[in-house]
Amino acid sequence: MPTRQRWTAAIAGFCITLLPAAKAEPVLRIGAIPDQNPEKLNRLYGLVADELNQQLGVKVVYVPATDYTAAVSAFRTGSLDLVWFGGLTGVQASLQKPGAQMLAQRDIDAQFYSVFIANSRSGLKPIHTQKGLIALKGKRFTFGSESSTSGRLMPQYFLAQAGIKLADFAGGAPGFSGSHDATIALVQSGTYDAGAVNEQVWKSSLRSGKANRSKVVQIWRTPSYPDYLWLGQPNLDKRFGKGFSAKLRQSIISWRSTDPEQKQILNLFGAQQFTTVTTGGYRQIEQVGRQIGKIR
Repeated sequence: MPTRQRWTAAIAGFCITLLPAAKAEPVLRIGAIPDQNPEKLNRLYGLVADELNQQLGVKVVYVPATDYTAAVSAFRTGSLDLVWFGGLTGVQASLQKPGAQMLAQRDIDAQFYSVFIANSRSGLKPIHTQKGLIALKGKRFTFGSESSTSGRLMPQYFLAQAGIKLADFAGGAPGFSGSHDATIALVQSGTYDAGAVNEQVWKSSLRSGKANRSKVVQIWRTPSYPDYLWLGQPNLDKRFGKGFSAKLRQSIISWRSTDPEQKQILNLFGAQQFTTVTTGGYRQIEQVGRQIGKIR
């Protein structure tokens, strides 16, 4: 190669090395507490990721969490940007990450309910007043996850108001199934006499036939309390651009059943739409969480 060509190639190569590396586009990593079976969660949050990708123009990926505690830890460390939490885990995560943003909740979350269910052979009858929960003393009883708002926190709170301690159950302690689906299956099979579950999951299980009315029945519905919410990281605007948090909130709130893809999402969430969060109600969740030692 002639000397002039060698010098030209060398200079061109030198200039290329001086060019700044292309900046990687940020990825919005979403997650959720694993309150139901993984198959349903993968389907639901895959749809959510696709919808947010189309609406916001950013890459969105769903990152499954192994359990409730792992979801809170991933939010605290910044491994997840946006998480669908229950009331308790949402409060835990927000307390551990100052500036965390309660972005949206379903229309059913401001007034949410748990139901107590019983195996049809347990001898337990429908309970008409909270004091009637005393019938659960000495019974084999299971909650869902230890960190579930609707499957543990609030049911335990209402049991305590009725004068029932955890040591009052058969064996001196309740069980913890890990999820609402598992609670229904264990009570239906007779492994436990009774349990507490998220009302929305209970109704869905009845519709799908997973809950057999001849084997498992609802015996009591709790008073209402606030539950699930979308919680976002404090630095979303810094990572994705000014106003991104507001755009993200508006995107979620805009979902309607008139859009085929959004209708699938809403149906899987068991909601008509999402709304802004009424934050005041979560003070009760924090208070109860501190009472039972889940928030310190």
